Amino acid sequence: METKLTLRLNKNVIERAKIYANSKKMSLSKMIEAYLDSLTREKETNSEESITALVESLSGVIELPSDYDYKNEYGDYLIEKYK
Repeated sequence: METKLTLRLNKNVIERAKIYANSKKMSLSKMIEAYLDSLTREKETNSEESITALVESLSGVIELPSDYDYKNEYGDYLIEKYK
């Protein structure tokens, strides 16, 4: 359930935040929600690192072949970069 929240913030901060949110192709409300969620979410008790809300929302955006070797690709990138 979504609820409306009114905040009082410095005008310059709001303008910069709007520009930043726009550059990330998200609404200011979603950006603030993700931030507050990441601050208040309980830490997971297992040893795995938790996935942020932003990363979770991007999950599945890119489909890679099942035999994709990211280490090999990164090695090729570094070789090309430092030629």
